[in-house]
Amino acid sequence: MKKRVSKEEMYMRIAEIASLRSTCKRLQVGSVVVNSDFTNVLAMGYNGNYMGGPNDCDSDEPGNCGCLHSEVNAIAKCNNMDKNKILFVTNQPCKMCAKLIINSGFMRVYYRKSYRLKEGIELLKSAGINIIQL
Repeated sequence: MKKRVSKEEMYMRIAEIASLRSTCKRLQVGSVVVNSDFTNVLAMGYNGNYMGGPNDCDSDEPGNCGCLHSEVNAIAKCNNMDKNKILFVTNQPCKMCAKLIINSGFMRVYYRKSYRLKEGIELLKSAGINIIQL
């Protein structure tokens, strides 16, 4: 019998596919928001410019390209105010995204790739949000 991937791995792979839509020159990131029992995708996002804007970065300066982060785009599309949502993101959230995640009612965050700055992860942990690296 073929081995099934876990629901966590399935949603992370969906986030990785969403990242392929990113228009950021430096780092392509994807996010998926699901409900607490893993039965519904509530929203998806990837990093890039504003809706209808140019499919390009505003600047070539690393860390200041002007792209909206994938977490911001996914959360903006999620109209579910449930406090038990789960976020899957291909790259570790930054500090500003961590603040948005906290204020948006997430109980858990899964991420794939680490980032050199750990401020976002530390902030999420201090707020009691469960962080899991896949």
